[in-house]
Amino acid sequence: MDDLDTLIGRAKEAQKVYANFPQEKVDAIFKSAAMAADEAREELAKMAVDETGMGIVKDKIFKNHFAAHFIYEKYATAKTCGIISEDKANRVKVVVDPIGLIAGVIPTTNPTATAIFKALLVLKTRNGIVVSPHPRAKKCTAAAVKIVADAAVKAGAPKNLLACLGEPTLEATTALMHHPSIDLILATGGGGMVKAAYASGKPALGVGAGNTPAIIDENANISAAVEAVLASKTFDNGVICASEQSIVAVKSVYDDVRKELAKQGAYILNKEESATLGKIIINEKGLNPAIVGQSAQKIGELAGLRIPATARVLVSEEKVYDASNPYAREKLSLILSLYGAPNFEQAIEIGLQLVSIGGLGHTSVLHTNANDQRRIDYFASKMPTGRLLINLPASQGAIGFSNNSLTPSLTLGCGSWGGNASSENIGIKHLLNYKTIAGKRG
Repeated sequence: MDDLDTLIGRAKEAQKVYANFPQEKVDAIFKSAAMAADEAREELAKMAVDETGMGIVKDKIFKNHFAAHFIYEKYATAKTCGIISEDKANRVKVVVDPIGLIAGVIPTTNPTATAIFKALLVLKTRNGIVVSPHPRAKKCTAAAVKIVADAAVKAGAPKNLLACLGEPTLEATTALMHHPSIDLILATGGGGMVKAAYASGKPALGVGAGNTPAIIDENANISAAVEAVLASKTFDNGVICASEQSIVAVKSVYDDVRKELAKQGAYILNKEESATLGKIIINEKGLNPAIVGQSAQKIGELAGLRIPATARVLVSEEKVYDASNPYAREKLSLILSLYGAPNFEQAIEIGLQLVSIGGLGHTSVLHTNANDQRRIDYFASKMPTGRLLINLPASQGAIGFSNNSLTPSLTLGCGSWGGNASSENIGIKHLLNYKTIAGKRG
């Protein structure tokens, strides 16, 4: 704990210096750090897979690229110093200040991309950060932070502005979140960690779990819908929390959806296989970590099943959509449940029930005729999620890649539905204090 005090103290002093940097210098540091992270995307991806045993290298390369290049492109010209807007007619102007020193909790599922993302947001907003990696990903997360930090210092940032816990024990992470010098907690991880962040007494931006349903109605392009679901679900072996956990198909197209899944490489489990696999999805602590981010074949092996080498995902046909059914819950793996519904309205109801089990506020998807605004509006009115995606792959869509109107982010707020402070994709605006200067008009 003495070492933690020293680490935090150095970062705090560095941030106080950095808080006075002008926009031009901040932008140069931000660019240098982003470019360095992007150049290291392949090396960091390999480290992440080697250390955690989760995911796919090529997909983690893309996520690192997204966290570096896309975040830089989004915020390259954004104002984060001094006056950011002014209404002379009404004598109102807005000035921004940094938050201060941030505690950044990083998940094992996205250990390098999320670290890059948070470090770059901090640099752009003149904050400092002390990162707490997941214990199973401490080396690769520390490497990502070091690459960003070294590039920032080389470009003129104060030393010690970006720091990382070397031994991220539960005790150390808890002490970090409660430390008096921490001004905000930015937590991405399991539900327990996020709740701990909110319980710390500090301002916190935590994000909730996902349990994304993909609803496919009778007006959807079935082939395109299934392609989108599988592209999302197979991305990095399903570890992105926005990825689809279930498909809900309207009865009239259920058989077509099932056939298309098989055609595109999904393995449809029989009843015995579903029962066997269902026993290993959840353990006494919750989601079984052994299945997270693994191939379909490895998951089958863990359950004692022989899965064809061609299988992209494992699909279980289900009828029960409450928490008693492990297939109805968040699985973060290449396991999909498939439900049928008698009509569109009931499909939405099943989707709502699935979200309510453990994905409130996160993400939901509707595959339909894009011009049917009535159905889209009905879907939006019924589904309590911050991201409602139409005809998009959930993993790529929710983070702002498949639809660039969404803020690119690797920290997705779930609002009051999910017990979070924001329902938005977290970005630089959430890491600034705003001063509104208002004068008398006329």
